[in-house]
Amino acid sequence: MSSQQSTQTMKPATAAKKLGVYLPATPAEFQEGVVTRAELQELEADPPQWLRVLRADGPHPRPVVAAKLGVSISGLARAGITEALTTEQIEALKQERPEWLEKERATQAEVRKEGARLKSLKKEKDTPDA
Repeated sequence: MSSQQSTQTMKPATAAKKLGVYLPATPAEFQEGVVTRAELQELEADPPQWLRVLRADGPHPRPVVAAKLGVSISGLARAGITEALTTEQIEALKQERPEWLEKERATQAEVRKEGARLKSLKKEKDTPDA
């Protein structure tokens, strides 16, 4: 067995997901290559200009859009939003406050509330009586 460790690499799609950016909006050299763990850490620690711009202005992938709007990814799908959105588009939706957005935010709030209730119940159950 060799004592030398092999360099772990990932596909650009995986790296984009970890960086929270929309892959088709990244530079061609990023999309066409492979990314090592060391390169990913370097991108996270000292993001190049293209990464800073993508994170600030978008287009953003659906998980980021959902988080910025306070809804689930399923909620976006129910509203017919399947494409990446820019920060400007997200802000416009927040200002417009369409009915679907209000409904999905309420649904997400209920899901979080129920999750917290269940977590609290589990904690009570797991805590021995003193």
